[in-house]
Amino acid sequence: MSAPRPLRTGSLRLRTAAAVLALVAVLLLVLTIAVDVALGARLRAQIEDRLRDRAAATASLVGTVDDADLADRLSAQGLAVRIDGASGGSVVAGPSPDQLRNGPPGGPPAGGPGGEDRTPTTTQDATGVTVTASEVSGDDDLVTLRSTLSDGSVLTLTASAAGVQDTLVQVRWVMGLASAAILLLSAGAIVLVVRATLRPLDRVSQVARSIGAGERERRLNPTRPDTEIGRVATALDDMLDDVVGAENAAVAAEARLRAFLSDAAHELRTPVAGIRAAADTLVRADPDGPDRELLAAHVAREAARASRLVDDLLMMARVDRGLELAPVRTDLRVLVRAEAERARLLHPSLTVRERIPDAAVPALVDAQRIAQVVSNLVENAARATNGRGEVTIDLDASADRATVSVTDDGPGVPADERERIFERMVRLDAARSTGGVGLGLPIARGIARAHGGEVQYVSAVRGARFELELPLAAADAGVAVATGPGGRAWTSGDVDVAWLTSTRHAGGACVEERSGGGRGEPSRGYLFPRSVCEGPDRLGPSDLASGAVRERVPVRDRE
Repeated sequence: MSAPRPLRTGSLRLRTAAAVLALVAVLLLVLTIAVDVALGARLRAQIEDRLRDRAAATASLVGTVDDADLADRLSAQGLAVRIDGASGGSVVAGPSPDQLRNGPPGGPPAGGPGGEDRTPTTTQDATGVTVTASEVSGDDDLVTLRSTLSDGSVLTLTASAAGVQDTLVQVRWVMGLASAAILLLSAGAIVLVVRATLRPLDRVSQVARSIGAGERERRLNPTRPDTEIGRVATALDDMLDDVVGAENAAVAAEARLRAFLSDAAHELRTPVAGIRAAADTLVRADPDGPDRELLAAHVAREAARASRLVDDLLMMARVDRGLELAPVRTDLRVLVRAEAERARLLHPSLTVRERIPDAAVPALVDAQRIAQVVSNLVENAARATNGRGEVTIDLDASADRATVSVTDDGPGVPADERERIFERMVRLDAARSTGGVGLGLPIARGIARAHGGEVQYVSAVRGARFELELPLAAADAGVAVATGPGGRAWTSGDVDVAWLTSTRHAGGACVEERSGGGRGEPSRGYLFPRSVCEGPDRLGPSDLASGAVRERVPVRDRE
């Protein structure tokens, strides 16, 4: 993967000012060229119009004034004149074209300032000679008009255009100097405008530096978040909120982790200290009889306590990392019955009642994990009642959710503590914390949420009530095996079978059932992939017992 390209960080002010100045310069250049072309065309058009006027006036005098006299009058106006008569004679007067290229004659041109138009102004006489055709030619220095008259004669007039070029040169100088002045003024104005426009970016950098220096509460709060700078400021504020929130969350998580490690070390220190003291006594004093048995029982009790705490810590770590579930279609009624029976065996003085519906309540869950959740809730209720109270386990099903409720008649939980009890290592007063380390409820909630469910405290008239919510399984999820405590397992048909394991199989599987043999003894069963059950290399009970088949798989068909 190629490294990301570095961000180009050239001066925004310089680039903006240079771009605007370049645009202004281009516009001024275009304007200068347009003025030069338009003015040059206009001045040449004026010369052509003057020549046409002279040609028309001369045509009106043909036949009345001698051709030589007409040529002299026209040449006096600074024009090169040539009159080709209809009879073949020609009259030439005035400067030659080469002389006109070098500039007009010494006298001012006719019709100009201080000049006198010596072309007589007369009315149309009886001859009626007019200009029938005209042709304009020339170059940058000369303008030539060739006019054909109605009597067959040809009048050629040539005027100097040097004055046009002189005028254009002067205009170009004026436009160049004016453009330079405009560029200088524009540069100053652009610098001021760009500096004022980009001032909010300076504030953005100042706020970012102040936040980096520790002022985490600083924000930009743009007045118009729909503008370019407003969008940048809004994005920065959002990013800062996320960063500060993540930082606070990290600090809080670190604080919780430190407290958790401290509490865990404290909880482990007590049983470890007890085991060490008992072991030292056994080694040093070597007691006999009842004392030795008492110390051995103490060691076993403290070791069990430490082992339970370590197991809870490992389970909490798995919940944080993400549980690897093995969901199967499970009838929650069987699971609730099993947990009620287990509670009665562990707490003989505890009154346990279960209320379950007649119809099956199927859920696609990891049965062992959900059994652990229900077990934690029941054990929590048993500790709250000191093992001598009353615990009720209810199972209800709605359209798409199943709810397992565990209610006790203990002291209950204060309203302001009902969410805090789901935090790690949190224990309330002695009435509800006897024998626990504060991990059962967090573990139960973590497992439930991994299944898409929830564990929560619900207000009750008396005591405490915890509810486990789980999504129900779809109708076409197929038959599956649910595993329960004590190495037992159940199919969705409520047939008790042995602890079932099998090789992983992507397709269906089958269950071979054997009669239990005695009254009340459950049927024995073995779970295999369908291909193993039906193939020539069919496995039997001895293969299962030897450990050849190890992992549970869903059961889609029972045979």
